[in-house]
Amino acid sequence: MLQVNLHPLPLLQTPRLTLRAITFDDSEAFFALRSSPEVMKYIDRPPAKTIEEVTAWIKVVQTQHEKNDGIMWGICLNGNRHPIGNICFWRLDKENHRAEIGYMLSPAYQGLGIMQEAMNEVIKYAFEAMRMHSIEANVNPANQASINTLERCGFVPEAYFRENYFSEGHFLDSAIYSLITTIK
Repeated sequence: MLQVNLHPLPLLQTPRLTLRAITFDDSEAFFALRSSPEVMKYIDRPPAKTIEEVTAWIKVVQTQHEKNDGIMWGICLNGNRHPIGNICFWRLDKENHRAEIGYMLSPAYQGLGIMQEAMNEVIKYAFEAMRMHSIEANVNPANQASINTLERCGFVPEAYFRENYFSEGHFLDSAIYSLITTIK
């Protein structure tokens, strides 16, 4: 079984971005993100209604990290601590060296290659530092922008599940994409 030590949470840098730990100081920024119907359209949770919901979510994120069960970064433009999105690995399958990636980005920054840049950096971290063998993404098949980002980062379709989860009164389909390391 893979032994993962996610401490301390690494600060990751790209030419345009800083990926850093999320703190309670980020509550307002993430409330703006997580309360947006546009951002939450393809996430199987309703938009946040209160900042307290977001504070509770940040606590869950921090607890997962403390237990080595997940890792999440706030996405910031270099030189600015204000998060414009987040990217994470969760559902760590340590026995099979596999993790699920999740992400969201403010609409004002979509279509600029920012998520692709962040994703490429955390993929590198997952394969080199965490020693993951594969990464999967569970995406709503209607979210073509997310699928395009995954494919630009090398993910390939792995499965399609019809009406496999129930959210907000409806059964929804899932498309599973995966990426396998080339590091041996």
